[in-house]
Amino acid sequence: MTFIYILTNKPYGTLYIGLTTNLVKRIDDHKNKVVKGFTAKYNLTNLVYYEIHEDIEKAAQRERLMKKWKRDWKIELIEKANPQWYDLYEDLTKKVMN
Repeated sequence: MTFIYILTNKPYGTLYIGLTTNLVKRIDDHKNKVVKGFTAKYNLTNLVYYEIHEDIEKAAQRERLMKKWKRDWKIELIEKANPQWYDLYEDLTKKVMN
């Protein structure tokens, strides 16, 4: 499985879209600032949206498309799935543990 995810530092804050095959590990890396760069610089540690895809090629294509979207479209996508902008990481780790 492949995941497309969106991180932020606060509701309506800076957004980052990424792609991974191990969402829990990748978000943990972001939270612990393992990789220096954009997400570490802007403290983007809150997972506010993710999608699950079976096909990595199609997921990569959608990620590239989403990165080109207008900011308003990204916010709309987040708010449809997570209107309170909760950090979904804890719930995600609970799902993986069970």
